Amino acid sequence: MNIIMSKTITYLQRVEFGDCDPAGIVWFPNFFRWIDAASRHFFIECGVPPWHETEKTTGVIGTPLVDTHARFVKTASYGDVLHVRVHVAEWRDKSFVQRYRIERVNPDKTGDEMTLIMECEEVRIFAARREDGAGIRALPIPAEIRALCS
Repeated sequence: MNIIMSKTITYLQRVEFGDCDPAGIVWFPNFFRWIDAASRHFFIECGVPPWHETEKTTGVIGTPLVDTHARFVKTASYGDVLHVRVHVAEWRDKSFVQRYRIERVNPDKTGDEMTLIMECEEVRIFAARREDGAGIRALPIPAEIRALCS
């Protein structure tokens, strides 16, 4: 287990009317869709090439989710601008832990004041195709990717 803080990247998400339920509250699966996008955005911002390129060089086809824990604090609605802050909290041999903090920009406040909406922690792996073509397998964390993200 290697606990080394990584870069923190912010992914911006504007909540649209279609993201909400009839009560005008963001339908909870959308948060997980945005978190997944923020995860990939994190690697791009750190300089990791798109997965279709890493498959050719390192065999990595992506970072599938193997565990998640979320805590919802406040609701969000259409028109809100959300900051999804993401970093790698822990690098393991074949998995890593990403942490997310979703905050709403408060347009009626001065300064950078934000409201916490949700926190999430995910365990992901770097995956490659199995040699027999039947599924995927976890790879050791590629040193070059870890270096780019730390």
